[in-house]
Amino acid sequence: METENVDIIKHYFPHITEEMQTRFAKLQELYDDWNSKINVISRADTGNLYTRHVLHSLGIADFLGELQPGTSIMDLGTGGGFPGIPLAIYYPQCHFHLIDRIGKKIRVAKDIAERIGLTNVTFQHGDSGECHQTFYYVVSRAVMSLEALVKACAKNIKPATDECNRYAPGLVCLKGGDLSQEIAATPVPAIEIELSDYFTEPFFETKKVVYVQLAKNSGKCSI
Repeated sequence: METENVDIIKHYFPHITEEMQTRFAKLQELYDDWNSKINVISRADTGNLYTRHVLHSLGIADFLGELQPGTSIMDLGTGGGFPGIPLAIYYPQCHFHLIDRIGKKIRVAKDIAERIGLTNVTFQHGDSGECHQTFYYVVSRAVMSLEALVKACAKNIKPATDECNRYAPGLVCLKGGDLSQEIAATPVPAIEIELSDYFTEPFFETKKVVYVQLAKNSGKCSI
């Protein structure tokens, strides 16, 4: 079962290194262990960790494409480490800051990151108002409405950069269902991408990546 699940990552991302694949492979056992102690992810999802959590998180990577070394990313409301940990495995050249209001979930994410040998992640127990750093991107998964997310993270986006990466600094979040009202209520334009364009599993039929650019280019790269 574990090999089959890990293979789904290799299927969609055939270029991942052996080290990445080894780290992905360790996640099932680690999350199963933690889930037996506290409710990190839905019990119904424990047998579908790689599709519904790992691959889902990597939908952001499919959208963003290659990222320049040193690109900084905050995972707002990371919970037990999604999407931050899968993305940190996939982008070892980038730095990730995982933040959540629930201390026990941050402890889970930190423990798992340490046990798979991730060195490009930091952690914070708190909310976005308590984080005073700026990042190239803020990522999130189903934490709050799009309008609320934009308001919460706008101050954490780097103010100026050029096109060092495919997309300018902003918010990249994972959402599901009909987002027309959320997008209409957001004061800045948003791009909506169907994850079914990337992944064929039925789980992704209603799942989406939403990107909101929150910084304009200045002509000077500031990753």
